[in-house]
Amino acid sequence: MQRPAYGHSSPPLHHPVPQHVSTVPQLRSPPPPIPQQQTQHGGYGSPYPGQPGPGAQQNQNMFGPYGNFMNDPTAQLASQFGQTAFKHGQEYLEQNVNRYVNVSALKHYFNVTNSYVLQKLALVIFPWRHKPWSRKQTIGPNGQEGWYLPPRDDINSPDMYIPVMSLVTYILLSSAIAGFRGQFQPELLGLTASWALVVVIIEILILKLGCYFLSISNESQLLDLVAYSGYKFVGIIATIVIAELFSGGKGTGGWFGWSVFIYMFLANAFFIMRSLRYVLLPENTGDGRGSMQTGNTRAKKQQRTWLLFAYAYIVQFLFMWMLSRP
Repeated sequence: MQRPAYGHSSPPLHHPVPQHVSTVPQLRSPPPPIPQQQTQHGGYGSPYPGQPGPGAQQNQNMFGPYGNFMNDPTAQLASQFGQTAFKHGQEYLEQNVNRYVNVSALKHYFNVTNSYVLQKLALVIFPWRHKPWSRKQTIGPNGQEGWYLPPRDDINSPDMYIPVMSLVTYILLSSAIAGFRGQFQPELLGLTASWALVVVIIEILILKLGCYFLSISNESQLLDLVAYSGYKFVGIIATIVIAELFSGGKGTGGWFGWSVFIYMFLANAFFIMRSLRYVLLPENTGDGRGSMQTGNTRAKKQQRTWLLFAYAYIVQFLFMWMLSRP
């Protein structure tokens, strides 16, 4: 059976023939990372010589440009120079300060303990039943006699710690009370400190003049007088605090405030009267012989007693009243 002809013959059908490639690329895994070695400074080094690794860069960023400052010879030289300059400056300061203030003697007044401070505060506020009032003496480091023991070893020894801390507390307390009343100003701190220091200086001048006219001499007289003049601030602080808490905001102006003030004044006056006997009433008031010289000695002792009484009761009352006013 023959196929019908349509005028022309159709082209033969061709099937695609697969082509074979001679070379096929092989798939390979990426190369393993190169292990990083830890450097000497705690970071990790770079696989390339002469270049810092990422760990070193991290350490440099962490410590900044001052990472090796302490290992720098220039820094060590500067540190030694600073220590030498500080040492020479301290020696220069001590030499110039010693011209006006005996630093070694001043350290004696700050040689205190916690138990001494508590006992001394109790003695200043409640001095009525305390005995004895005489200071303890011993042999000095150079073999001299009449060397007084430091405050930590003698409750009757004057110190500078309580007066200084009481003065600072008084200044801060006065400013705080003014702030509670809405009257605080920054200048109040300086004014209060100046007024308190003026009071202390006036007291010292009064006592020094009295000692000069009555021929009273004592090696540690000035520092002792400064210390005893500062104990009044303990009673003033107690008066201000108690009066403010229990007088209904009237301060020391009410009857309760006056009652507290009178007690603190009498306690401070009694404490000063008994403590300053060894300064203003020394035992060696005279070495003369005969009735005339004995009479002069008794007269001087009586004058010194009146000076001590006037300072303990009149001067202390005046200044304590002025400092404790609101």
